[in-house]
Amino acid sequence: MITRALRIVLPGGSGQVGRMLARFFVESGHHVTVLTRGPYTAPWLTVHWDGANRGPWIQALEGADVCINLAGRSVNCRYNEANRKEIYDSRIGTTRLLNGVIAELEDPPFVWLNASTATIYRHALDREMDEYTGELGGVERISRRRRAPETWNFSVGVARDWEAAFFETRTPRTRKVALRSALTLSPAPGNAFAILSRLVRLGLGGWQGNGRQYVSWIHEADFARAVGFLIGHEEIDGPVNLAAPNPLTNREFMEALREAWEMPNGLPAPWPLLQMAAFLLRTETELVLKSRCVVPGRLLDAGFVFQYPRWPEAAEDLVRQWRQNSSQFTVLS
Repeated sequence: MITRALRIVLPGGSGQVGRMLARFFVESGHHVTVLTRGPYTAPWLTVHWDGANRGPWIQALEGADVCINLAGRSVNCRYNEANRKEIYDSRIGTTRLLNGVIAELEDPPFVWLNASTATIYRHALDREMDEYTGELGGVERISRRRRAPETWNFSVGVARDWEAAFFETRTPRTRKVALRSALTLSPAPGNAFAILSRLVRLGLGGWQGNGRQYVSWIHEADFARAVGFLIGHEEIDGPVNLAAPNPLTNREFMEALREAWEMPNGLPAPWPLLQMAAFLLRTETELVLKSRCVVPGRLLDAGFVFQYPRWPEAAEDLVRQWRQNSSQFTVLS
């Protein structure tokens, strides 16, 4: 349990999730420093780093209480050779850099939370995946007869190497937690929620593929609260799933989102159409077609209570916030 103001450092915290966490902790009375390639104006301190080399930024970690590493190139791209290298190096390289630095600090953070991903689990249509019995992916298959695209195996490989790099160096004075995050949804432009909502409002919000794949998700409020919970619970280390406790099929997910937007119908997007759209949008179909049936076993066992455990209520809240934000923007403009 957190009972004092903490010094929290977020390497790679200039993205959407990083800004959300920074805002959450600042509003909770903590001191936040974001390590960023391009410093920006914010109500918290920003310090330059390149994510590859040691530098003056190390002083931000000396004497800090918490490190939350979110560094990593967006996976919303085509997995060509150049992008694969950047995706891999921006995760594994920065994690190894921080391992070397934190292991040598005189006064290191007492806890280090490192980003990971729920994509580390296999494509699952048959069972839920928790931290105790979940099966990691590797040779992904869509069915007994059909292999998944090779890009799916790449994503799992990155996730496994990412966590291996995180835990490979001993940091006796720093507890380590790997955040296996599901789809984190917030009412902000560019977020997955914004993209899916746009499809819904255009009448294209039907299921994707056959719609039977599972969607694991978490509301941004619960994501931030869960991170704070993990900081305060010294008995928890190792991998932790950050996902709402009720994954649902893509059909059910899109139906609830349509209901939240009061759109009764939506055209589905079968596999061939998704492949074409992904090519045109310079992204990969894995982001919507891989079945992620992930549940937060360790958070629930530790007593964490989700504010939004079910998607229909979470979708309604996100839509309400989106409309409120849009209304405020209209008034200000």
